[in-house]
Amino acid sequence: MSPSPRNSLVVASAPRGWALAVPFAILCLIWSSTWLVIKESLGALPAFSAAAMRFSVAAVVFTLLAPALSRREGGATPGAALSLVMGLLNFGISYGIVYWGEQILPSGLASVLWATFPLMVALLGHFTLPAERLAPRQWIGFVVAFSGIILLFVKDLAAIGPEARFVGLVFLLSPFSAAIGQVVVKRYAAQVSSALLNRNGMWIGAASLWSVALWREDVTAIVLTSGGAASILYLALFGTVTTFGLYYWLLRHTTANGMSLIAYITPVAAVFLGSWLGDEALTSSLAIGASLVLAGLTLTKLRA
Repeated sequence: MSPSPRNSLVVASAPRGWALAVPFAILCLIWSSTWLVIKESLGALPAFSAAAMRFSVAAVVFTLLAPALSRREGGATPGAALSLVMGLLNFGISYGIVYWGEQILPSGLASVLWATFPLMVALLGHFTLPAERLAPRQWIGFVVAFSGIILLFVKDLAAIGPEARFVGLVFLLSPFSAAIGQVVVKRYAAQVSSALLNRNGMWIGAASLWSVALWREDVTAIVLTSGGAASILYLALFGTVTTFGLYYWLLRHTTANGMSLIAYITPVAAVFLGSWLGDEALTSSLAIGASLVLAGLTLTKLRA
């Protein structure tokens, strides 16, 4: 008896060339814009409620799409443990911290802090993914990149206010949480349907975010304006369903370290959008700090 398409471990041949480049470019474009959209949405909605609404809408849409996507993609049904890792680490914890942090941090600065994600993926991958060991020269990249982060803490975060440094430290837990989740998914979900894993993870992420929202915020007092609704729909449909659908599909066909390099492009574009559309200050220390982070990322890609 032949296996069903959903549970089959036989998947289509790996895509190459433009089939990988085009989705990668789409991810960079959309995720560059989401930092500013999140910041703007927080003017109308409480942080955890806004994040919970985003993932609730995304979960509903992905539930409708998942059967067709999983049949086309192939792959096994994800287990409960893998779904929990995805939902809690990549969605609930990571995005909960992002929304909470952007109440204080400018969107461009937040995107640069989150650009440490590839460094964390590379470091975790070195110890957990045998094919992604770091060469000695690459360790220099960590020193360079984190010198940029230190500069941001000394200059830009200090200029925002006394609580900004604490918020910045907590904010770094967001990419760290997502990095753990990505490495686990890369190691254990190579033959798992990314569509079904995303569907499960989004429901778990939404539930975890609602639990915090109900605890910390007065959800009964929320008034959903047209602007707030538009931001939720954009972030749900494009910033979540489209991007994560593409991201975890691509992750099955390339390295975890390679996929995390989206962080090269998004902070630069996000800083520009924050300055242009969000009237956020583009300081010399932010430019230098971002450059050091990106230089560090470049070094982590060099082999000895």
